[in-house]
Amino acid sequence: MVHAYKNNGYDIVLDVNSGSVHVVDDIVFDLIHPVEEQLIKRFKSADITAEGASDADDEALTSELAAALSGDFDNYSEEDLKDAISDILELRRGEVLYTDDVYENYVEEFKERDTVVKALCLNIAHDCNLRCKYCFADEGEYHGRKALMTEEVGKAALDFLIKNSGGRRNLEVDFFGGEPLLNWDVVKKIVEYGRSLEKEHDKNFRFTLTTNGTLLTDEILEYANKEMGNIVLSIDGRKEVNDKMRPMRGGQGTYDNIVPKFKKVAESRHQLRYFVRGTFTHNNLDFCEDVKHLANLGFKQISVEPVVAKPEDWYAIKDEDIPYLCEQYDELAKFYLQRHKEGKGFNFFHFNIDLEGGPCVAKRLSGCGSGCEYLGVTPWGDLYPCHQFVGNEDFIMGNVFDGITRDDLRRQFKESNVYSRPECQKCFARYYCSGGCAANAYNFNGDINTTYHTGCELQRKRIECAIMIKAALAE
Repeated sequence: MVHAYKNNGYDIVLDVNSGSVHVVDDIVFDLIHPVEEQLIKRFKSADITAEGASDADDEALTSELAAALSGDFDNYSEEDLKDAISDILELRRGEVLYTDDVYENYVEEFKERDTVVKALCLNIAHDCNLRCKYCFADEGEYHGRKALMTEEVGKAALDFLIKNSGGRRNLEVDFFGGEPLLNWDVVKKIVEYGRSLEKEHDKNFRFTLTTNGTLLTDEILEYANKEMGNIVLSIDGRKEVNDKMRPMRGGQGTYDNIVPKFKKVAESRHQLRYFVRGTFTHNNLDFCEDVKHLANLGFKQISVEPVVAKPEDWYAIKDEDIPYLCEQYDELAKFYLQRHKEGKGFNFFHFNIDLEGGPCVAKRLSGCGSGCEYLGVTPWGDLYPCHQFVGNEDFIMGNVFDGITRDDLRRQFKESNVYSRPECQKCFARYYCSGGCAANAYNFNGDINTTYHTGCELQRKRIECAIMIKAALAE
């Protein structure tokens, strides 16, 4: 599969199966798909790789293809056609264009891979002091009851993680909510317990804190800077946008309270190991302005993501919004490049892409590992496939005291991958998004082996922009 597109003045060709990216001229761009179609006709198959081909073979094939395509491309000379086709066939012979899917035959073996639990999301507080309009967690209560995780449950969660982590040394633990700072004393006790286990079990805990920042103090920040590998700070961007969607219980805005604190977090961590993380909705489709605003405030680590909401919700993103949102990503990509060229660059989470190394095959095929490698934990210790399934009791997988009791659920998630989702088969982005979010797929379609349409459309655009940015920065 080949994906060819134009972005910000670049003609880009992505060979999906190999991950190779080519910045080409107009004639090669125009010929990429027609040459592919001609090769398939000649070889009577989608297998158009050139194993064993020689320079002489390519020379003869170049002439054949040029003759076959000349009528459709009479705006190019015969010599230019031959030169472009020769370049294309050279890439084909180098196995960086029109390559086979080497993963599909591997997927059955992949389903039987050994998995270990390597990350937990601890819902340390099913309670919150904000009333965010779009909160998927039902004002922090996850459609259930208010509760704060006890020290006993938190310690048992770490014991469970160590017991089920196999030979994995580095383990991830996220403190999530609701608002984790409502249960800060227990957070500290869990961290201290984790540190006490590391040497004995040859493990290393990396803790992350997600907070709305309203309760953040200098004392909390000092401790977090010592113990938290990452801090996620919730803010939606411009004051009017943030305060409309993220008010206090009494309706007061939060922007003026949190911005000075978030600036202090960013500077105290030397602009590393944190993210300001926002959500855009139908209310602020011009979300690029919110990213610009956060960048202009001095933040270097930024993530602003589309809301996931029921179609009937007033703030939900609609199908007719998608073309405009794609334009916003294009505008953001140009702004991102401009800032980097001015020496005022920042990191936008959804433009992070590694074209040379990237994630391992398992992650490319299965994503975050929810339900098998990554689990969510409620305040009373129930285990869920991830924090977004919490509250749907059909997905309770066990608890931190007894372990996983629903091996059928674990296997269902373990076997979910880009090949179990029919929509992914024709999508160029599949090895970058790994099939997307299982929770979104289930919540919109009732099946984790489907895809979330809006999320897919925007993900494809983000990946196109991210690849273009890599090309531009490489010049």
